[in-house]
Amino acid sequence: MRHQLRVPQLGRPADQRKALLRGLTTQLIREGRVTTTKTRAKALRDEVERMIGLAKDGSLAARRRAIGYIYDKKLVHSLFEKAQERYGDRQGGYTRIVRTVPRRGDNAEMAIIELV
Repeated sequence: MRHQLRVPQLGRPADQRKALLRGLTTQLIREGRVTTTKTRAKALRDEVERMIGLAKDGSLAARRRAIGYIYDKKLVHSLFEKAQERYGDRQGGYTRIVRTVPRRGDNAEMAIIELV
């Protein structure tokens, strides 16, 4: 039994789940919006907000943690340059999840997650 279900398992083993979330996080920061399932979007929100929080901190240790998580090193540097001016006055809520039509084929609930 999984009591309290703190981390959504997304139907994958831990290593695949971490790789999926890292890839989606990298893509969301690069593109600004990603279309995915609603459950993945909710799991992705926590990771993206953590990365933006690190970027707002701006310390060397935070930068190294972000480089260890996000796949593109240049993307990390651009995130750290822009995060303070873009999200400096915001205390959280850096993403928005908008539900869309269900996916054709398996009727999965789809959502667009975007940076605010």
